[in-house]
Amino acid sequence: MLETNLTHLASEEDFQKTIREQDNVMICCGRMGPMCIPVYDLMERLEQKYPKVAFRDMEFDAPVSNAVRRLPQTRSFRSLPFVLYFRKGELVEARSGLQNKQQVTEVLDGALGASE
Repeated sequence: MLETNLTHLASEEDFQKTIREQDNVMICCGRMGPMCIPVYDLMERLEQKYPKVAFRDMEFDAPVSNAVRRLPQTRSFRSLPFVLYFRKGELVEARSGLQNKQQVTEVLDGALGASE
């Protein structure tokens, strides 16, 4: 279990329902490790600033991560976390590895159009 204050996606049903029902979604799929924790922390801080985005996490070592791992856009990823951005059910951006605030907010503001 991930020790974050984010909403956890624990099943493929949760994953599918979230991307289907939420207009803008950011998902961080990872572990409680040094490359992932800063991204989870950043997401927790950005939740207040981006109310139009559903921020979610997903445990990389759980079966639910298969929903992310089998996406064509993530097959070549070799570092955690896998960070996915969905707009109206479509994957608009996929990145892997440690990301900083600027990298994340560029996607939130650009591809998701989630800024106020």
